[in-house]
Order: sequence, then C-alpha cells, then structure tokens
Amino acid sequence: MANLIVYYSRKGQNYWNGSIVDLAKGNTERVAEFVQKAVGGDLFEIETVREYSKDYMTCTEEAKAELREGARPELKKYLDSVDQFDTIFVGYPNWWGTMPMGMYSFLEHYNLTGKKIVPFCTNEGSGMGGSERELKKICKGATVVPGLAIHGAEAAQSEGKVAAWAKKNV
Repeated sequence: MANLIVYYSRKGQNYWNGSIVDLAKGNTERVAEFVQKAVGGDLFEIETVREYSKDYMTCTEEAKAELREGARPELKKYLDSVDQFDTIFVGYPNWWGTMPMGMYSFLEHYNLTGKKIVPFCTNEGSGMGGSERELKKICKGATVVPGLAIHGAEAAQSEGKVAAWAKKNV
C-alpha cells in the first residue's frame, strides 16, 4: 500500500489570523510534511507555470478569476503515473470555497479509479468549503473520504492532530 501526498501551498504573503504575514514555508506544505512523517509516502508539490502574484490581495483576485473561468492552469510537471499509489492525500489552501484550480489540473490528468482520496486543507475559517463535493465530481471511480481542515495560523502546531488523522486514513 503506497501513499502519495500531493499538495499545493503558498509561501510568502498569506492571510494569517486577520493580518497579512510573510511565510517562509506555506501552511499546506507544513501539513503535507506532517502527513508524510506520520504515514510515509511520496511527496509531490503542484506548481503552476504562471506563478500567482507575490502580493496576497492580487493573488486572491487571480484565484477568483480562475475559479470563475473554470481554468485549468498549466503545471510545471506531473508524475509519470499514479498507478502504484493506493491512497492519495490531496492538500491545498481553501481558495474561494474550493481548491486552487491547479489541483483540478493535476487530478483530472489521471485515472483515479479505485484510489482512496484523502483531502486536507488549510484555511482561515472556511473549513473544507465545497472541496470535498468537488473532489467527488472530478475523481471519478475513486473513494473520497472526509477531509481534515486545519486553521492556517495553527498549521505549524498541528502535527499531532494531523498524524492521528492520517494514520486513521491509510
């Protein structure tokens, strides 16, 4: 039983407990690393070819425009295959009530039939939003289990909670 932990994360300017702060490492990346430490597996970061603005407020407008357009941003790289993975942890920040559109680009690239999809997201109060429903739509033939929402400002201190949750889902 092999695990894949695929994630999109934003470093730099982020909304954090009501303020804009500069993060050396994105909240979702931290949580993805906790998942890997707890259950093992391959870690894969999703990176879009066209980078989002470094300015947080501009980035949110770019993300909103992509969502409205149903965009599927081009990614810098893909895995050759996901066939060897039984469980795929899918991590992302909650942007406008769902995943960043680059997650859609990645997931729609593969046949996920028979896979277990285990979502987690970081957010500043919006929880999982509608992302679990969206995952069920785009991950055809896969089993999508209930996700874990981590408050972004608490991501660095969430290792125990994340580890316990991840171990229950493999």
